[in-house]
Amino acid sequence: MVNTVFEKKNILVTGGAGFIGSHLCERLLKEGKVICLDDFSNSSPTNIEHLLQYPDFEFINFDVNKPIDLNQFDELDKFKVKFQGIQEIYHLACPTSPKYFEKLKMKSLLSNSAAMISTLDLAARYRAKYVFASSSVVYGDPKDGEKFKESYQGVVNHLTPRACYDEGKRFAETCIETYRQIYGIDAKTARVFTTYGQRMKLFEGQLIPDFIINALEGKDLVINGDESLVTTLCYINDMIDGLVRLMAADPDVKAVNLGGDESFSYAQIAQKIIELTESSSKIVFEKPLEFLTKKGLPDLTYVKDALGWLPLTRIQDGLQKTIDYTVANKESLLFHSK
Repeated sequence: MVNTVFEKKNILVTGGAGFIGSHLCERLLKEGKVICLDDFSNSSPTNIEHLLQYPDFEFINFDVNKPIDLNQFDELDKFKVKFQGIQEIYHLACPTSPKYFEKLKMKSLLSNSAAMISTLDLAARYRAKYVFASSSVVYGDPKDGEKFKESYQGVVNHLTPRACYDEGKRFAETCIETYRQIYGIDAKTARVFTTYGQRMKLFEGQLIPDFIINALEGKDLVINGDESLVTTLCYINDMIDGLVRLMAADPDVKAVNLGGDESFSYAQIAQKIIELTESSSKIVFEKPLEFLTKKGLPDLTYVKDALGWLPLTRIQDGLQKTIDYTVANKESLLFHSK
């Protein structure tokens, strides 16, 4: 299909009702017509309710692990997809719930294999630009304080209970590189490190939202592991800015790290939340969750040079915004998390 200049781009976002996906859809409405594909297996309708009012936004309940034929959806006639096609594709659909990791294993496996083929086939068909949300797990277990450059090849055990996600992300990146080589498409990878902010799901083992809710209720802040657990944190607005910049980057940019530039122990994060909420909660350590592993730190040298991107939101500011959102929406969040 020959690319033509249109008044607005058609942009497809898989997993668009998820935490990162819903923020991305919101941002992309400033510059294009957004098609959100999601089956709510790991997301929530409440994340996109406020977007349904916009004529340039269309939600389709669909499992992207199946082959995607956009011509079957009459609701996309208003976007003239049959004529205009798709200009950009963001593939974000993949379960990330530590608590329900075991339950969603097949979804994870398919998201990193079948869904890669279905979305990359679309990119090849429409000559669309493509960005995939990979993960820092492609680098494997870090040494203490180790910063990962994009050139590091990583060491991942492909037969662990987590392999459908960890090795899955590596295979997904192989899919992208193969399609680049065979079809010459402009496809890129964002290696996403821990991201936080408004609309994260509650009670699924996600660090920040569970800490905030428990702190507000004066309950223990539970760390599933020991004092050695550290992570970086990237506020959602900064992550979205990085993804959009990556889509706009030159085709020779293949993969970039997107994440925070400071490391914190889980206990430090818990203590900051206790202080910001003026809570009486205590920090306790319990058995590790299978999906939670030690995280390396992103080396951001390349992404700063290639995209002019660095995270701008200070941890205390991002946490305060997330706390304010949780306080304002606590009852609704608790209701929809049940």
